[in-house]
Amino acid sequence: MSDIKHRRVWTNGIWMHIAEKGEEGPVVLLIHGFPQLWSSWKYQMNHLVDHGFHVVAPDMRGYGDSDCPENPASFTVLHLVGDLIGLLDELGIKQAFVVGHDWGAQVAWHLCLFRPDRVKALVNLSVPYFPRSPKIKPIKFMTETFGEGFYISQFQEPGRAEKSFSKYDSLTILKKFLFINAPDLLAAPPGVEIIDFLETPHSLPDWITQEDLELQAIKFQKSGFTGTLNYYRAMDMNWELLGPWQGSKITVPTKFIVGNKDTGFESFGTKHYIQGEEFRSLVTDLEVVVIDGHHFIQQEKAEQVTAEILSFFQRENLL
Repeated sequence: MSDIKHRRVWTNGIWMHIAEKGEEGPVVLLIHGFPQLWSSWKYQMNHLVDHGFHVVAPDMRGYGDSDCPENPASFTVLHLVGDLIGLLDELGIKQAFVVGHDWGAQVAWHLCLFRPDRVKALVNLSVPYFPRSPKIKPIKFMTETFGEGFYISQFQEPGRAEKSFSKYDSLTILKKFLFINAPDLLAAPPGVEIIDFLETPHSLPDWITQEDLELQAIKFQKSGFTGTLNYYRAMDMNWELLGPWQGSKITVPTKFIVGNKDTGFESFGTKHYIQGEEFRSLVTDLEVVVIDGHHFIQQEKAEQVTAEILSFFQRENLL
């Protein structure tokens, strides 16, 4: 991977680390999620460049070699989208193809919602665009629906998850989250922290190497996990800020890909929602693809997901 270039770019008040490959061609912006880094896209970077694209994969705010503001209020979707707009401006890119996964998908949805003029087309993985409830904040809804042990509920109190995480090294924490062997609903029993509830696998799946995992763990050992947790702590603030976009639609051409064994595919209602009319009414130019896979499908099913990305972005009306 020595042909991947690394640099830090000043954007929206922070220094953002980016990995970049390809000199010419349409730009593809790859946005990672929790708890990952730019390197989760290495397979896609190589193959997209082979097909004539110029690829940019940042470490998102709070991750890796990008800056991590201390205040959870600095992690709203307005900040996160602002980081990417500033990045595109700094690189002189008027429009980009965008691919997002997990929290990166959430950011990508809102990038398309706020600034559709900057996105040629979107491929989002694992997390669909859910409408904003006009009546209830998300943390209250999730806690009432899934219980106090629900992982997002446990992440809310500053310091709580960090304290429970501190019993483990970063490599173990990554293994627990990346290779989840838990019920479809990611919630711990009463009195148990989610990180203690998750099992530590004894072996790695074939889609990631020990070396890659250790390199990621080194970055998290240095940065800690507070920045990653602050995305969840800003969810209620996002709800407050997004009122003006209540009922707004995403009009950017979109392909949504999800694994049929993803955590929450059944319990979150994802399966029913993506097959229904409401999702298509909110994302007006939408193709849905369900594949045989879990949550981290850009790695677990790298070849299949990359083929889906290429087939969508190479459509004549998009290039």
